[in-house]
Amino acid sequence: MTLAPVIVLTLLTTLLGTMYLAYVVDPEENLHDFPIALVNQDVGDTLGAPGQEQRVDFGKQVADGIERSVPKDEIDLRVLGISEAERQMQSGKVYGAIIIPSDFSKRLGILGVASVVPGDIERPIITLQTNPRTGAFATSIVGRVGAQVFPQVNDEVGKQLTDQVRAQLRAQPGGSTTEPTGATVLTLRSPIQLVVEEYRPLPSGTGEGLTAFFYALLLLLVGVIGSMTIHTMVDAALGFVPTEYGPWFVHYPPTPISRFTTLLVKWGVLVVVANIVSGIFMLIAHLLGMPIENPLALFLYGAFAIIAVGITGLSILAAIGSAGLLVNLILFVILGLPSSGGTVPIEATPKYFGWLANFEPMHQVFLGIRAIFYFDADFEAGLGRAVTMTGLGLAVGLVLGATISRYYDAKGLQRGSTVHA
Repeated sequence: MTLAPVIVLTLLTTLLGTMYLAYVVDPEENLHDFPIALVNQDVGDTLGAPGQEQRVDFGKQVADGIERSVPKDEIDLRVLGISEAERQMQSGKVYGAIIIPSDFSKRLGILGVASVVPGDIERPIITLQTNPRTGAFATSIVGRVGAQVFPQVNDEVGKQLTDQVRAQLRAQPGGSTTEPTGATVLTLRSPIQLVVEEYRPLPSGTGEGLTAFFYALLLLLVGVIGSMTIHTMVDAALGFVPTEYGPWFVHYPPTPISRFTTLLVKWGVLVVVANIVSGIFMLIAHLLGMPIENPLALFLYGAFAIIAVGITGLSILAAIGSAGLLVNLILFVILGLPSSGGTVPIEATPKYFGWLANFEPMHQVFLGIRAIFYFDADFEAGLGRAVTMTGLGLAVGLVLGATISRYYDAKGLQRGSTVHA
């Protein structure tokens, strides 16, 4: 009698500790397939004195250097055109972009010439764009990747540019004894400037990209807690379980009602609650100053997510009784939160979290809410997958509950209290 809860809680807390600590203990060590776009717009340039022209393409050299420098087992570097890169940034499919501008070779050539001929110059730039709408942690990883790769690329280009300038000086009359000044050498050794900028910065009231995660968490918790509350209170009202508040205790006589009809009643209550709560959450978000650009999509998907989670939770409780409380806790909370990708990107967690994210409800709900909040309710940004997977989860819950409850009814397994003498 006392051993069973000890065993259950030991196993449950072991799973809980493993999932949550593995999720956050070392994201950089777990980094894999982290998507970043590489865009080379450089059109090249022709350098050198008349009769000694040389075609150069520094942008390609830099792009090749970045590809060599980036650890392939950690970063999914996608070489894209600017239009495709922007499309993937807008839909959250990449967490950042490295952009080499069209005049990159030209500016490097001007920098080299200016080392020999007086004049004003500007250092060529490479832009590192972060995507804050994918979350603060993803943004920090993009910045770290840029900080690791850029010095190596800058050094390689600097050496090549320095050699070219020295060759130019030697080619001039009396150039055999001419050397660039120390200040010139310092400039040439680090010729590129890295500019970090945010792509479509988040407005205020978004918690640096965390509001989507917590809003999705609220929807999931309403579905889970709502299913447990409705299951217990309806069963108490129908006389299947006692009602106890403090010293007050009552156990109504069991109502002659089938398991399937009971489940239909619970589902109906949940649908009403889901719509009310979805509206309440939107009102609270508005009062707190959260920007809601797609209120209809947020209301509809919020209610839809609560209904899908709650109906599945009620079906599990109808199928296996009180043990369903633990199953729902494990399915929706213990396995769901670490695999959601809401705070730490899936690509920075152990790979089995990515496997869980394929079907775990929390990840699907998070993708949908994030798309509504930050990506203009774009189906490509995750809303399409969220609606599809949420619908699939709802269908599973409906089929599971209806099939098992009707089977129990067909077998004559009516609910009622059994009194032992």
